[in-house]
Amino acid sequence: MSARRLPLAAAALAATALAAALALGGCASNDSQLAPGANPKQAAIDNVQLSVAYLKLGKLADARLFIERALQEDPRNATVQATAGVVYERLGEASKARRAYREAASLGRQDPDVMNTYGGYLCRTHHYAEGEKVFREVIANPLYQTPEVAMVNAGVCLEGAGNDAAAQNYFERALVVRPNMPEALLESADLAMRRGDPAQAAKIVRQDLAVNPPSPPVLWIGVRAERALGHASAADGYAGELARKFPTSTEARMLHAGVGP
Repeated sequence: MSARRLPLAAAALAATALAAALALGGCASNDSQLAPGANPKQAAIDNVQLSVAYLKLGKLADARLFIERALQEDPRNATVQATAGVVYERLGEASKARRAYREAASLGRQDPDVMNTYGGYLCRTHHYAEGEKVFREVIANPLYQTPEVAMVNAGVCLEGAGNDAAAQNYFERALVVRPNMPEALLESADLAMRRGDPAQAAKIVRQDLAVNPPSPPVLWIGVRAERALGHASAADGYAGELARKFPTSTEARMLHAGVGP
């Protein structure tokens, strides 16, 4: 499973944590001590918000500081535990991440966003069958407003397990729910390339770029697919756009290094 896999689970958690903090009207503070009469549950939400913000900035030490404050203030909050799992995973502290994710799943069994995050963790740690089971439960949860997100994550999970046919089924289901969903189209195009069908991959890339903004992974698949088909002009067009619009991307570096067909 590549480094870009399962981006949606972490994104869902970040959105959940920030939304919870904003909905509760919290004002985050850098003060590590609770003011007299302060509500520790509210303080925990404030610190989750800060931890997520620092995580987005790549400031992992600060993210750890604030999530550990939140854990002290409200350890029975599933979103706090799930955010701790993400932070510890980013820090490479596997045992702490595993403990936090499991606690989040225990506390937040009825929270589809928390469970979507937990499913992503299971798949990233190669527990594919368990991860897919969690995603199936999330998809079936009537409270979950974006089942297509869990569908794509389930598909990526099954790709990691080597079950490409079942993965494609999940991507197609996601596109029924949300036509032209960029993540589902990207994964479908990537899967087509890996099974040796550049014509289908090129078709999906054209569909994607007709309705969604370009991204480095989509343009890179376009380059490789068109090259495989012998369409030099189309491949050069995608390559030029990739180099021009995303010069510092991993895909642009691969292009310049001559990677791919």
